Amino acid sequence: MAKDAIEKETIAQSLKNAGYSRRDFIQLCSTLVATAPMGLALTEKTTPAAMAKSIAKAKKPSVVWLHFQDCTGCSETLLRTTKPDVADLIINLISLDYHETLMVACGQQAEDALNSAVSENAGKFVLVVEGSIPTKDQGHYMMLGGKPALQVLKEVGSKAAAIIAMGSCSSWGGVPSADPNPTGATGVDSIITDKPIINLPGCPPNPYTLLGVVLEFAVMGKLPAVDELKRPKFAYDRLIHDHCPRRAHFDAGRFAENYGSAGHREGYCLFKLGCKGPVTHAGCSTRHFNEVVDAWPIGLGAPCFGCTEKSVGFRVPLFTRVDVHTATPPDTYAPISGSMGKFGAAAAGLVGLAAGAIGGATWAASQRLASSEETIAEEAKTPVGGK
Repeated sequence: MAKDAIEKETIAQSLKNAGYSRRDFIQLCSTLVATAPMGLALTEKTTPAAMAKSIAKAKKPSVVWLHFQDCTGCSETLLRTTKPDVADLIINLISLDYHETLMVACGQQAEDALNSAVSENAGKFVLVVEGSIPTKDQGHYMMLGGKPALQVLKEVGSKAAAIIAMGSCSSWGGVPSADPNPTGATGVDSIITDKPIINLPGCPPNPYTLLGVVLEFAVMGKLPAVDELKRPKFAYDRLIHDHCPRRAHFDAGRFAENYGSAGHREGYCLFKLGCKGPVTHAGCSTRHFNEVVDAWPIGLGAPCFGCTEKSVGFRVPLFTRVDVHTATPPDTYAPISGSMGKFGAAAAGLVGLAAGAIGGATWAASQRLASSEETIAEEAKTPVGGK
């Protein structure tokens, strides 16, 4: 396809060229409504048809993906998307123009691909950053193409329309920034301050959150509403504790005391084992990873580590308990016993009157029933026709 045609291609055209029918497109959008809610879905009627109408007209956003101090886990979770699968995601819904893990090119070819993607889409592409950036000693703890990672981020980031920090490491430093942080690892927003930046912390974050952010930017020309940590509210607006499948055990005071104990095997609350769910904002308990219900720590019987919280994940030791800021048992329950008042003469009279009325009504009803039964019996003796 000619370069000009690719630049003008909308998402609808791309899907049509890939053999998608309108029915297929509506089904895809129904998945997006459920898994990747966007500001688009929150401001319009949240239906697949309404979302399809808006998405279809948008041009495929160009995405450049850089890797720094990371484990590639964020890319790995992206590779396991199924609705849509990774092929539809990076070819038909977005234009992934540079990604070191997924691209074939290497060495000088890879450098040429990066430079080409940045220059041809300057001011229009979305930059996704995976991994923290080392800043100590002029950033020489990580080199890319002969340049410090710090320099690469500044050069590419300066030409981006918006930046998405994918994962805890690029959001605020993550694992590499844990004490004593020998490389001076930090997040994107502490280095670049003059570009729209949105943080998607998580180890890894849900890939559909990324999809929702990118599509909202492509369709509406803006990033979603964020909280004080620059996290999109649609994905980080709730505490894991509020919708945890083990919450009933917490409210009832049933806690796993040790790994492998009877309570642990029976699915009791993991709070005493150091679960950070009561202070962690994320949708892990309601928006599952890649359609697998139990593919998250609590689902597998391990405590939440708090990876989406800058002051908790990789800062607070695993088995250290956190403070619970919401209602805790037994405060959530009404008292079982209460004070007993006196039963006065007036009350006794009212009860007696009520009992008498009920008794009288019952006697009257029984008499009517008996009379009715006698009438039915007499009628039964009369032949058909009355003779």
